[in-house]
Amino acid sequence: MAVDMQEHGHATQKEPTADEVREQLSRLLANPFFSHSKRFPTFLRFVVEQTLAGDSENIKERTLGIEIFGREAEYDTSSDPIVRVTAAEIRKRVAQYYQDAAHEHELRITLPSGSYVPQFHRPKGTNDPVFLELSLTAAEDAPNSEPRRIPHPARTPRHSHTMLLLASVTVGVLSVASVLLWQAMHRSALDFFWQPVMATNDPVLLCIADQLQYSSIALRDAAEPTHQVILNDKLTAIVVDDVYATVKVAGVLHSNRRQYSLKGEGATNLEDLRNGPTVFIGAFDNAWTLRMTNPLRYHFSNDAAMTKMSIVDGTAPSRTPWVLDRSVQMATNNYRDYAIIARFTDTNTGKLAVVVAGIGRGGTIAAGEFLTDAGDLAQLQRAAQAAGDKKNLEVVLSTLIIDGEPGTPKMEAAYFW
Repeated sequence: MAVDMQEHGHATQKEPTADEVREQLSRLLANPFFSHSKRFPTFLRFVVEQTLAGDSENIKERTLGIEIFGREAEYDTSSDPIVRVTAAEIRKRVAQYYQDAAHEHELRITLPSGSYVPQFHRPKGTNDPVFLELSLTAAEDAPNSEPRRIPHPARTPRHSHTMLLLASVTVGVLSVASVLLWQAMHRSALDFFWQPVMATNDPVLLCIADQLQYSSIALRDAAEPTHQVILNDKLTAIVVDDVYATVKVAGVLHSNRRQYSLKGEGATNLEDLRNGPTVFIGAFDNAWTLRMTNPLRYHFSNDAAMTKMSIVDGTAPSRTPWVLDRSVQMATNNYRDYAIIARFTDTNTGKLAVVVAGIGRGGTIAAGEFLTDAGDLAQLQRAAQAAGDKKNLEVVLSTLIIDGEPGTPKMEAAYFW
């Protein structure tokens, strides 16, 4: 780290140069937290370059909606939250990136809450805004508010060094305490949803959607990987987005040392479901999910041509606010998707059932994110407590899909019984 030595033994860090910021931005965007997305790198690159160009005053929600997402100049930012949703997800991914010890000495690029203007600085230990940001409770964005400023320490006379030391120790203790509290809250939220699954000794089955069998497979030549050879085979295809949700759920089970198995819905029978808890992933490509959710208050529905698919409230079946128009989905790849997550004891098997299913593929990804993210589950936990901590629950989620990439999941409705 570059440091200037100044009089009286004080050291100040050099401000990052534009080249250093761009180099760190490239490093950040090459990470899987960003490289698997289109809109997150575009958003972050845009605001960084605007800031480096000295044009940060024009980084506002409406400007970003127009420049990055192609919205009309007069679009309604209150009904179209794409900028806020994207910024919130970027903040989360940036924090996750810097939590990795391999990146602790790297230049910081942060997007403070309440602002879309990035800040650039070198790591500063317990005063590092990255760690201060992690200790805050997630809140609604205030898009045009001023960013929080992290004050730089002023020069301190020698006789107050003791006070400075005590203050530093206090800050350190509070930082550690906030991290421990953050971890405890997150653990509690995860336990709230998953503890009934973990409490049984029965094996957990992950029932995932599968598609038609294929009669051939393309294999690559070891000596020349660009050369493919087509061989006869019998394969069952699995949608990658369903796999994403499956991996997220399997990670929770693995971290709790729970045994689990994986089966395609076509190979799953009622006897399998009687052996223990089952997690059903995917909706319209998973017959078991449709069977399990059909008796519930919130369940899936569609027209005869499968052009419009929806989630219906059984207490008000004529009201269908949660609809996915497949023609819009296919034409634009920008749409709002919906999902059901549920945890209940199935009356047919007597075993616990967990549902992780979106109308479209993005909805299933968002559902998997929600059920494995402690911050998201904390919202559900509060709603469950307010409803009397009943055993069974069902939730409708929504997520905005931009260029095929889902944003942060949002709770639309919940029912407890």
